[in-house]
Amino acid sequence: MNKKFIALAKTTLVLVYLVIVAGAVVRMTGSGMGCPDWPKCFGYYIPPTNVETLQWQPNRTFEKGQVIMMNEGLLVAKSDFTTNDAFEPTAWVAYTKHDYAKFNVWHTWIEYINRLLGALAGLATLVLAFFSLRLWQQNRLVTIFSWLVVVGMAFQAWLGATVVYSVLAPVRITLHMLMALVIVALLLYIIFQTVPASTRKPSKTIVGLFMATIVLTLIQIILGTQVRQFVDEQIKVYGETSKELWLLNPTVKFYIHRSMSIVVLILNGYLFLTLRKSKYELTKMNWVMLMLGLEIFTGIAMYYFDFPFASQPLHLVLASILFGIQFYLLLEVSLQNKRLNSL
Repeated sequence: MNKKFIALAKTTLVLVYLVIVAGAVVRMTGSGMGCPDWPKCFGYYIPPTNVETLQWQPNRTFEKGQVIMMNEGLLVAKSDFTTNDAFEPTAWVAYTKHDYAKFNVWHTWIEYINRLLGALAGLATLVLAFFSLRLWQQNRLVTIFSWLVVVGMAFQAWLGATVVYSVLAPVRITLHMLMALVIVALLLYIIFQTVPASTRKPSKTIVGLFMATIVLTLIQIILGTQVRQFVDEQIKVYGETSKELWLLNPTVKFYIHRSMSIVVLILNGYLFLTLRKSKYELTKMNWVMLMLGLEIFTGIAMYYFDFPFASQPLHLVLASILFGIQFYLLLEVSLQNKRLNSL
């Protein structure tokens, strides 16, 4: 397999994970509506750094699509024009996707950086797909899955737009996160196809355990996003400084999420011991146990120590990394037989 292609696939995976990290920071800082439109930000390719840019001013030139805030709403310039001494309503059209009209320079630039990373990751996936055409004769699955990643990134971009238009609807945020994991899985499959097959066939028990652990991880991620949505609502009620009240009266989903973490740890621990007894060399399982330990630690920190700084995004990022490692291990054990038979 072409070494440059392998390096490009791994680089693309890193960029996708950076987008996940940026998305976690966006959620931690409440910057999801920092750019109220999409794909531009207040109608600009480079967003404003002060609120004056978003206010109507006489004798100022506006370009088509640029946005101003007026009367607690957003107005969009119909065309390129220069303002007169008096405001001309006919030169503007109301922004109708939603009624959110606030500006916070930090929120705006945090969200903007998130979008820039998304665009960079999208460009990398497109380059990867075109590069994969050269490998069509060698491994058609690599080419097919490379283009599936492009489709996935396009769908993810559309989901990102709907998240903004819905003013951060919880269900759409969850779908946005799950789609990111789908893209990670597709890239891991491509990378898996580029490495030599092991000569040892795993038992059905090990394959089943791996499948069970990754299903539990996905359930935990879904429950975790719903718990986070509850916390977001509590922040609106009690404010940013009253962290001790955010989980004062949690929903039943929180208790399920917390209890399932014990089940996840026990099952992965059993799998870890099973692999050691069978002398099956999967060193990545050590990373799974490390990620699980850190994941549980950050969860405990949030509940008992009132959400220490960066504990929320770290909890989310660790979960996505854990999923990636588990999925790759699942590929190694579940597809190994097929690859060996094809050699």
